[in-house]
Amino acid sequence: MVHFVKKLLSLKLKGTFKSTQVHASSPPNTPIVNTIGSSSVASKLIRSAVSGAKTMLPFGLPKTDHLEPTIEPQLKPIQLVETLADLYRRLGTCLESEKSLICIEQYSILSSLGDPKLLRRCLRAARQHAFDVHSKVVLSALLRYERREDEHDGVSPMDCSSFILECPKATLESGCDLNSIYDHCKCYQECTNSADVQISKEDELLTLEEDSDISFCVGNEEIDCVRSKIAALSTPFKAMLCGSFIESKRSKIDFSQNGISVELMKAVDLYSRTKRVDMFSPKIVLELLSFAERFCCEEMKSACDIHLATFVNCMEDVLVLIEYGLEDRANVLVASCLQVLLRELPSSLHSPKVMRIFCSSEARERLAAAGHASFLLYYFLSQVAMEEDKVSNTTVMLLERLKECATLKWQKALALHQLGCVWLERLEYKSAQCYFEAATEAGHVYSLAGIARSRYKQGQQHSAYKLMNTLISEYKAVGWMYQERSLYNTGENKIADLNTATELDPTLSFPYKYRAVSKAEKKQTKDAISEIDRIIQFKLAPDCLELRAWFFIAIEDYGSALRDIRAMLTLEPSYKMFNVRLSGDDLIDLLNHKVQQGSQADCWLQLYDQWSSIDDIGSLAIIHQMLVNDPWKSLLRFRQSLLLLRLNCKKAAMRCLQLACNLSSSEHEKLIYEGWIFYDTGHREEALAKAEKSILIQRSFEAFFLKAYTLSDSNLDPESSSYVIELLEEAIRCPSDGLRKGQALNNLGSKYVDSGKLDQAANCYMNALDIKHTKAHQGLARVYSLRNQQKAAYAELSKLIEKAHNNASAYENRSEYCDSEMAKNDLNMATELDPLRTYPYSYRAAVLMDNQKETEAIEELSKAIAFKPDLQMLHLRAAFYESIGNLNSALCDCEAALCLEPDHIDTLDLYNRARDQAIHPQQI
Repeated sequence: MVHFVKKLLSLKLKGTFKSTQVHASSPPNTPIVNTIGSSSVASKLIRSAVSGAKTMLPFGLPKTDHLEPTIEPQLKPIQLVETLADLYRRLGTCLESEKSLICIEQYSILSSLGDPKLLRRCLRAARQHAFDVHSKVVLSALLRYERREDEHDGVSPMDCSSFILECPKATLESGCDLNSIYDHCKCYQECTNSADVQISKEDELLTLEEDSDISFCVGNEEIDCVRSKIAALSTPFKAMLCGSFIESKRSKIDFSQNGISVELMKAVDLYSRTKRVDMFSPKIVLELLSFAERFCCEEMKSACDIHLATFVNCMEDVLVLIEYGLEDRANVLVASCLQVLLRELPSSLHSPKVMRIFCSSEARERLAAAGHASFLLYYFLSQVAMEEDKVSNTTVMLLERLKECATLKWQKALALHQLGCVWLERLEYKSAQCYFEAATEAGHVYSLAGIARSRYKQGQQHSAYKLMNTLISEYKAVGWMYQERSLYNTGENKIADLNTATELDPTLSFPYKYRAVSKAEKKQTKDAISEIDRIIQFKLAPDCLELRAWFFIAIEDYGSALRDIRAMLTLEPSYKMFNVRLSGDDLIDLLNHKVQQGSQADCWLQLYDQWSSIDDIGSLAIIHQMLVNDPWKSLLRFRQSLLLLRLNCKKAAMRCLQLACNLSSSEHEKLIYEGWIFYDTGHREEALAKAEKSILIQRSFEAFFLKAYTLSDSNLDPESSSYVIELLEEAIRCPSDGLRKGQALNNLGSKYVDSGKLDQAANCYMNALDIKHTKAHQGLARVYSLRNQQKAAYAELSKLIEKAHNNASAYENRSEYCDSEMAKNDLNMATELDPLRTYPYSYRAAVLMDNQKETEAIEELSKAIAFKPDLQMLHLRAAFYESIGNLNSALCDCEAALCLEPDHIDTLDLYNRARDQAIHPQQI
């Protein structure tokens, strides 16, 4: 029997202390909100700021009758693990030409998990396997959009990131190189020798001196040409000039009635002799393009198409040239125009001229004729439109075009479901129901929730209830099913459904919000705060922070309310409150009258205290206040990004990093922030290069720390580990504040532990604690444990639990230094505080497995996998299945895990072993 607990503990130690991470795993889903508000509400509130809580709540607290969860506009397979496994198998067996689209299907399914790292991997794989120019253009732009590159000052849409996957020039070349996923492009090598590509003047003169034997008459002018050269332009010209037509016998041909200018005909002659278009003005090349399309001159058309594409650099160029490209079906020119439009998103979405290119059925048909209408294109456009304004006419039209482009079953289900979501938001319930029903017929079970909601909105509550009841009875229970049924239930049954929903999926925010508001309606406001705290402590979302702020206002705790509003605006700067009737900034102005405001120096002291007590929300609020006083401070934006990463808010963190980069006052500082952006988007080598370049300009704490941190993110040999130690020691010698220096000391202690230097590690942790870096208790506990001082290790983590505001990880780590019963209690507490932490489930399951309670062990993991299909938990459950001989289930879990992380060595080994056993059962 495999001892799963011992194996799990050894893996946890390796993963926990390889390097001290400031980055966390999956971010919470952030709701899309409207940004239209009214200042009149705010002005009335501010004028009455001296009044009490009732005046501060002119609309009252939220009511349970007005609460309902959003129907999520993503694909939500009813059996996610099996769906992921199927995707992995199909990727392994499909044609190379099919892989890119399967990766997009994977992206659409994983979107509901909200993990940017997983989604970026899907997009990169899709781009890597894309062969045609159109798909490469769209996917490169989508990768750029996901990084929010448009928010970076000084970056134009057509700037090259130096990576082949996003290079605007590489996208216009057909074919793919599967080895180039992280390679640099060739933009920096483009200084080519003009002699290699130009015809010599002597050769050109010889070509032009070739005897003419035919003339084309345009008006009163004759253009002398070479019959054989013109005939070679196309099959129609060859038939006309060298075939049985009368023109084959004539030396002069009248072209006056064809709408062709003298300049154009001269250009045709010159092209026929030289096969070049680069000597002509863009106007003449456009005329040549139309001529080539009209007379089927494919080689001339291709030359014009490619040449005109080089003139497309900005929106103005696009709006002039794309009409010519669409009219003459110039594939490369349209691709080049499309590339600018897509790389300008989301701003280009607000241009009526641009939207006319995409939105109507006729526009889609024109794009299709040029080879540039696809499900992929409209998927990208419609997702951006939904983020910008879910209920706009533009969003509806783009989704209609998405539906028209859908050919596969999953594509139809996605387009129809999203149309249902949009019409539901627009309060058009009959239309929403029709689309949800069509999506259900296409196989999307989750759309049944949309049907139920649409019926409910039309006064058919019992029908909605029956539909959800049937769904729960026919399928394995999932949290959202009970959440949806609760809307149509009453009294204790409603609360029971909400509690079941939380038990099955603790990440659903609606049940917490409903229970909290229900308590507030009963004047149990402090209990309401405790209820909403349960989700805020592990999943930060603006709507939950807003709700808690209202509760604090109700009990006149204005300081806590102000903290939550500031944190909320850090996540969503344009967030509107009171159902879009009040901006967060206006409410802050109001609350400032109720709370004493400190100076910038006071804020630094408060930040130090909040950071030391691991109160991340409090720290975000203080930094937000400091930025009001000093909005150009890049250092504060950088601190914001670190906190947001720790809180799993990766998109908000990236936005703050971009702002820090934009606001940096020096080149060496900007390089550091660019390095972190590269690191967070998976470009480790580029992050190292930025750090080294920054060090050359100025030796600074952040530059050395970035370099050390980036190098630590790999399995280091002893020599490399020693180098990281040197870098961290160098960082500590540079000027910095206690907040960052404490982090460096903590990381240095971890490296000393890895190197077996326990005394040096203990000194680092002690020094970190001296400057209030509270997390150093965790590292010191490990030192005690390695010295076989388990009681001291336990006591050290108990101190961390007492000091830390967010202490789920402390309970988890303390479980390693006590007996099994105490460990069980600590891990249960860790799960209660943060159900997204996977180790407690894995540990409890391993204990059950070692006690030969296989069914209970698998159920413990399945409970968590149902709402968080984590790689490690899938791997462990697969190992459990293998150990009891259930090879089909083991293979399914392995395939699902490999769909998330294709190169995970342990899972690949387990998968190959289980597959061999399934093929050769007699050898087991």
